[in-house]
Amino acid sequence: MVEEERLKAILESLLFAAAEPVGLSQLVTVIESVARDDIRKALGEMAIAYASGGRGIVLEEVANGYQLRTPREHALYVRKLLAAKPPRLSRPLLETVAIVAYRQPITRPEIEQLRGVDCGGVIDTLIERRLIQIAGRKEAPGRPIMYTTTRDFLELFGLRDLSGLPDLEELRLIETPREEAVFADEAADSMDTSSGLDGAPEVGSGVDEESAADIAGDPQATQAGRGNESTPGDESTPADDSAAADESASVGESAADAGVGESADAVSDGTGEHHPGSPAVEPEDHD
Repeated sequence: MVEEERLKAILESLLFAAAEPVGLSQLVTVIESVARDDIRKALGEMAIAYASGGRGIVLEEVANGYQLRTPREHALYVRKLLAAKPPRLSRPLLETVAIVAYRQPITRPEIEQLRGVDCGGVIDTLIERRLIQIAGRKEAPGRPIMYTTTRDFLELFGLRDLSGLPDLEELRLIETPREEAVFADEAADSMDTSSGLDGAPEVGSGVDEESAADIAGDPQATQAGRGNESTPGDESTPADDSAAADESASVGESAADAGVGESADAVSDGTGEHHPGSPAVEPEDHD
């Protein structure tokens, strides 16, 4: 039998010499005289010791194996030493590899259906970078090639296995409050510029689905798109429902009808400008 401290030293040497994560089964094969559970226990204790000791290396379980790595906070210095740039993936590459990760095995037509664009070049690049691989052919007309992610994918993203991927429902819950807040602000701003009428039509919201998605993902764009907020010195005269409806229908026809129309234009083009001096809407007399 190998003593506990000596076992840890042997494991440290094996992991240090390996160029990639080493699976538990490989370690058991190399260290024949030690039980599998003892090796797993020793690896767990080593990981805790590295993490709590403020060391320059850590032991992590990635890609269904164990690997000695440098801490994330030391990445800048390591890159300077190696004169290497961090691996970067463009947006198309990230979108495609994410689709493969969550839907694997998946074919190219299925990927293109989800992305809405041709993905031949992107798939070739991901294969070249060894992030995805060919995993046979699907039993369907034409027998299209199926793709799955690789161990290099898990290693790059620091995942032990595919179960470490974020849950899609969790991502939706994270994004939903932020989007609701943005649309709530826009709705409130629209009400502020609609002459304060309860039944007035919504003018000034002029944000289509695509631009709304951009606003939701960019805080600066959110501020730029909120052109309905009143500025100091702006004055508005209350009008009845029919006057507001008539003025909404005439938006864009004449610069003279700018009381509400210009506010709507400001939101649609994202400028958010107000034009002091615009003619106010006079209330009608009702007997």
